Amino acid sequence: MSQPAQQTIPKEKFLVIATNLLHRQFITGGRAQAKRLYREIREGKLVALTTVQMEDDSMVRFRLSLDHSEFAGHLNFGAFRGGLGVLLGNLAAALREKRDITVFSVEQRPESVLFGITGVTVEGDRTSVMVLGADTQGQAGVVTLRLMYLNPAQFARQGEDATADTAAT
Repeated sequence: MSQPAQQTIPKEKFLVIATNLLHRQFITGGRAQAKRLYREIREGKLVALTTVQMEDDSMVRFRLSLDHSEFAGHLNFGAFRGGLGVLLGNLAAALREKRDITVFSVEQRPESVLFGITGVTVEGDRTSVMVLGADTQGQAGVVTLRLMYLNPAQFARQGEDATADTAAT
């Protein structure tokens, strides 16, 4: 049985689709539906979002997952939605301004990428950093959007290194 040819979506188009899907699901959609979806991904489930017909008439199924292992504190819907709102706003601004968005990939898994735009939120003394990734591993025509929290300490160290470098010159 032959496999469908692997299609590549330009990064900017992909991010527009992903941003719109997430915005519709969690920001402009009904609160009850958004909370139900949030609970499922918070529990570690891989959730089907929608199927999108592309310009070439091919169909792409989008799924969603959440990795909150690096979230500082207790994650609730309000904190998740706030972080997602900041991330989506930053992605939309970068796309609107036509900024070059860095894409990171895992050496052992080139089908998994992480987009270099963050959603940083601060509650009290706790900083949280949310990012969007995507994974095309597995079935052709299926994309998993991966929302994840990164350890904010790695960004603080980078800032300290930059400050130290500037002070040393």
